[in-house]
Formats: sequence, structure tokens, C-alpha cells
Amino acid sequence: MPPSEPSSERLIAQVSDHKLLNTYSLVLSASGITHRIQYISADQIQIYVAAHREERALYELAAYDSENKDWPPSFQQETFVPTFRAMGSVVIGCLIFIYGLSGDWHLHSFWFAKGAGDSTAILNNFELYRLVTPLTLHADIVHLLGNCFLGGFLLHFFFHLTGNGIGLFALLVTAAIANYINVVVHGPGHLFVGFSTAIFSVIGMLCTINFALRTRRFTLHFFMPLMSGLALLAFLGSSGERTDLGAHLFGLLCGLVSGNFVRWPLFTPLRSSFLVQTLLGALTLIFFYGCWLMALYR
Repeated sequence: MPPSEPSSERLIAQVSDHKLLNTYSLVLSASGITHRIQYISADQIQIYVAAHREERALYELAAYDSENKDWPPSFQQETFVPTFRAMGSVVIGCLIFIYGLSGDWHLHSFWFAKGAGDSTAILNNFELYRLVTPLTLHADIVHLLGNCFLGGFLLHFFFHLTGNGIGLFALLVTAAIANYINVVVHGPGHLFVGFSTAIFSVIGMLCTINFALRTRRFTLHFFMPLMSGLALLAFLGSSGERTDLGAHLFGLLCGLVSGNFVRWPLFTPLRSSFLVQTLLGALTLIFFYGCWLMALYR
């Protein structure tokens, strides 16, 4: 049995949590209310104040509890899962299919003559579709496999954060802009192909999205260093006459900037909208198809 409280003191609180005890004691001290703490047992602690300060002490503790109700807020990571979860695999499959049609890059290749990136044609003849069609062409099987391996890994996480439609649209826009900047920097006479520009834009967007959303998803935090390491290896360790480091750099920079779209207030509701995701995904695919039609029949 707890000891009887002195007539000059009143029991105002009984707690079992030492953290709450320290908080209540701090509130009372800040209000200039002298109090006494009595330990009844390990999980039963009482707080006493002078009888004439009882009302004020109860008011201060009640006010504190009211102001700090449900604080700090419990963090609940919004769980978003796209309706179709294999879009990354579909994109990689399309790259493999087109490579099966086009084959390796050689001097008299019909597909590369029509669709490869050509800065002279883009700058002088305004063949802007060549900013998009090169993303689906690869110089050889090694080039293709490198982009498929890294791209499939990254796209899986990217589409699960943005949704399929928004992700595809963002990928197209950033990669096309990066290719155009690269063309302007190189000037006429520069040829390029490959999905690596899009891959580096995805890397940039993932880094920005991870920072902007401060996601606590373990998988993303666990694999982000690996993503960065693979990107750095590809950026600094690549060599060869067909390696376009400018495209890698501008893709990464465009991705870092454009990834801030997740900060828009409308991003979350748009991401959850099946209609928006479907329309943007369809628009992106139609645009890719239209670019290839222009390339083949121009």
C-alpha cells in the first residue's frame, strides 16, 4: 500500500514511464510549481504538490497533455504500388525486341541511318525525333546488355515510386532534353545511340526523389548506395569511341533537376490516379511510336 499523503500535499499524477515523469516535472518546474516525486515501485511513481498549488498544477499538466496530444505524429510511409508492377521489364523487353530488328550498328544499317542520333540532322534539318529514337538503339550486344542490366534494376524502383505513366513520361522528357543539350554542346558531326541517357536521368531522379520524400523504405535506402556506385562506375570507368560521357552527364543533371516534380502538391493525388497514369503512359508510348514513324517515313 502506498503511504498516506501528508495533509499539506496533494497527489496530482501517478506515472509508470520515466520519460513522462521527467516531462511532467519539467512542466511543473517551468511553471514555478514546487513538487515532490515519490517512488512507490519500479513502475509506480507519484508526483505531489502543495495543497494550495494543486489546482494550478493540474491545469498545467492538462494543458500540456492537450497541446501535445498525438505528438510527435507517428510516421506512416504512404504505401504506393503501381497497378502494373512489371513496367521496367516491359521497357527492357522492348529494347531487346528492337535490337533484334536493328542488329549491331554498322555503316549501311537501315535502322541506324533512320533513327540514330545525328547532331547535324537535328541542328540543321530539325529532325528532333532523333532525340528520342536513339534511346531504343544499341551499338552491339554488350552495349545492350549493360543498359538492360542496370536499367531494369533502376526502373523497378523508379516506377514503384512514381507510377508507370508518370515515370515513363518523366523518363522520356528528361532523356530527350539531355540528348538535346548534348547535341548543342558537341555541335554538328556527333552520332549517338543507347538507352544510357535515360538510365542516368533515372539515377538523378531517384536521388532527388529519395531526398525530397525522405522515404523510409528500407529497400530504397539499402540499394541507393549500390545504384550510385554502379552509376559512378559506368560514368568514370567506361571507355571507347562509342561511349557518350556527355549524354551520361547531362542525363544525370537533368534527372537531378526534374526529380523535384515530386515536391508538387498535386504529385501524390496524380500518382494515385489510375486515369492520369494510364493517359501519361499511353501518351509516352504514342510519342515513341510517332517518332519512329517520322524516322522511317521521312
